[in-house]
Amino acid sequence: MDLTFLFLLLIIMTIGLIMLFSASYIFADTYHGNSYYFITKQAGFAAFGVALMLFVSKIDYHIIRKFAVPFYIFMAVFLTVMLILPPMVPNTSVKRWFSLGPVNFQPSELAKFAVILILAHLIAANQKIMKTFRFGFLTLGLVVGLICILVVLEPHLSATVLIFLIGAVMMIVGGLQLRYILGGLGIAAVGVAVVLSGAIKYAQDRLTFWLDPWSAPVGEGYQTIQSLLAIGSGGWVGKGLGQSNQKHLWVPEPHNDFIFSIVCEELGVIGAMIIIILFCLLMWRGFSIAVKAPDKFGSLLALGLTFQVGLQMTLNVLVVTNTIPNTGISLPFFSYGGTSLVILLAEMGIILGISRTCNNKKTL
Repeated sequence: MDLTFLFLLLIIMTIGLIMLFSASYIFADTYHGNSYYFITKQAGFAAFGVALMLFVSKIDYHIIRKFAVPFYIFMAVFLTVMLILPPMVPNTSVKRWFSLGPVNFQPSELAKFAVILILAHLIAANQKIMKTFRFGFLTLGLVVGLICILVVLEPHLSATVLIFLIGAVMMIVGGLQLRYILGGLGIAAVGVAVVLSGAIKYAQDRLTFWLDPWSAPVGEGYQTIQSLLAIGSGGWVGKGLGQSNQKHLWVPEPHNDFIFSIVCEELGVIGAMIIIILFCLLMWRGFSIAVKAPDKFGSLLALGLTFQVGLQMTLNVLVVTNTIPNTGISLPFFSYGGTSLVILLAEMGIILGISRTCNNKKTL
């Protein structure tokens, strides 16, 4: 397998676990009576995820391709059923989570993979008609659009944006014509206009408090303000590992989506930039594996999975720094979430499996 990709991934995940403990132990002790509440759970999921990743890396990725269509159909049905069932959290309309006993997970995490897998399969199988309107734009657009609609109705705007952008990039790389790309951008612009018009109120509220978080300093703008204070107080070199002030119940749930603000406060701009560079290096190796893949399906699959991690990291950093509206997106391998971490590591196992095929081909 590609050992450089593996080592970069393990380094990022190790730093992520260290920062998760640093960011969470005050919150964990206050609300759960145990400073190790979050880190012990996340470390357990990380160990299981790494084992699963290594196992998946030994599976021929062509076997996974056989499940592309049925898995996509399953996820579409699953997301539809989620909308019909009552919300897991009482007195809310949010239907993002599904409970399996003691474990809660977001089906949208699997929906991302379902879209990547089905697009890689369909594009690779239909290269000759990829440039046609009927298949390259309409058919693939409907495949991506269906999942986007189901996810935005949960509502889960950040996952919708991720799925849409991942799908768009894979279609472009797959050979979609420029005129259809421009048409897709037009449709996206209409969607943004709908959000701005207030048709999706919760999204409009996010936009309003993004433009002026200080208009609600103890309400919707509170988390963003505390995040910016954490980042600003960190300076170039940070206050030192474990020395954050904002994690003392100022930044709400600092171990989740806004963990990067604690990273900036404790490690400073230099430490934050090193972490971003590590992510960029991981993406470089992932794209390198995609380029060297022995077939179109493997290339698109590695590309989509790598782009997912890079895009999610980028959007999280932009949200935490208030560059874009708060979409509730997690930082890969850093933010708390066991099922999300396991799914991510399994996906990284697929990339490693593709790299094994590349190396075996060279050997032969």
